Amino acid sequence: MTAKLPLAGFRILSAEQYGAGPYGTMFLAQMGAEVIKIEPPRIGDTARAVGPHFLRTGESLYFQSFNLNKRSLTLDLNTPEGKDVLRRLAASSDAMVNNLRGDLPERIGLTYAHLKDANPALVCAHLSAYGRDNERTRWPGYDYLMQAEAGWLSLTGSPDAPPTRAGLSLVDFITGTIMTIGLLGALLDAKRSGQGRDVDVDLLSAAIHQTSYPAVWYLNEGDVTQRVERSAHPSVTPSQMFRAADGWVFVMAQLPKFWDALVKRIERPELAGDPRFVTPADRLANRGALATILDGVFEQKPVSHWVELLAGHIPVSPVYGLDQALDNPYLETTRMIDTVSHPDREQLRVLASPIRFDGERLPNRAAPLLGADTDQILAEAGFDAIEITSLKEKGVI
Repeated sequence: MTAKLPLAGFRILSAEQYGAGPYGTMFLAQMGAEVIKIEPPRIGDTARAVGPHFLRTGESLYFQSFNLNKRSLTLDLNTPEGKDVLRRLAASSDAMVNNLRGDLPERIGLTYAHLKDANPALVCAHLSAYGRDNERTRWPGYDYLMQAEAGWLSLTGSPDAPPTRAGLSLVDFITGTIMTIGLLGALLDAKRSGQGRDVDVDLLSAAIHQTSYPAVWYLNEGDVTQRVERSAHPSVTPSQMFRAADGWVFVMAQLPKFWDALVKRIERPELAGDPRFVTPADRLANRGALATILDGVFEQKPVSHWVELLAGHIPVSPVYGLDQALDNPYLETTRMIDTVSHPDREQLRVLASPIRFDGERLPNRAAPLLGADTDQILAEAGFDAIEITSLKEKGVI
């Protein structure tokens, strides 16, 4: 990408680990911000050790998923010297991010109150499990717990199956994204006003927020959304998986025009006039009968037949395994698979950013080795060679 990236010139410090925080700051790094990942000396981000797949250096492919385009600074924030280094770096930075346990930012000194003297315009973003201001502040927490408590498991899977979590860590990803949105909003205001602030997001609040319209239905009407067979939409049909001759196809005739197109293209026009299926309400009331009829149609041909027949006329998709999804030639068309150079693998394949500017995907580079940028970052901040050596000898960096 040749155009200037929109966050070029912004410096973001981030005391981050594992998934949610690093996922959010990676968007900032891909948009051109200098994201300095602060990691404990010797140990680093725990994500570096998450298996089962590792590069020759012993670093995990998992780590590469969340840390593209960043720089790595090793720094012990629990030492007085480490706190002093942080304050010097904060003076020339635009934001300080962390995704630590809720009580730790205050203890370590990562809040606006602690850092505003070094930089009044600094934005301090905090991503925790349960927030920093309540009885759960000291509780550790992870994505799966949030899915459980926020009701996601009760909404996922077949009605006769145990409560089921989403197959990916969606609460982590959503919370990281929301944190980034809040951070960018605060940065805009800080540039106008010269005044920074704290920005807080937490995993459970983000998970609850994603319950969206089922939440509003319950809060106002007492309607508890239930799981439906075949991953069907709770209030619209046909909008679900159907078994084809060689797999599954997902069909979403959400609107009347799509229902009309469906019955026409599968050559069952009589269904449109069937009194059980005339209106959306009729189809919902007779969901089981309609599904049985459509099952009889779809099971006669393979998935590829139905996708080719329906694509572009109604919303339709094959139900892929992860391998099929990532081998889909369409991803080459959209350039969603990228390649970066890593010291251990010249052609390391990674996911491209879903964001495009001027029609182009954002550039990527491999996640940094632990502490790879420590000396350079400190030198840029005005530390001389003697100071850097002293910090190393004390184990601060």
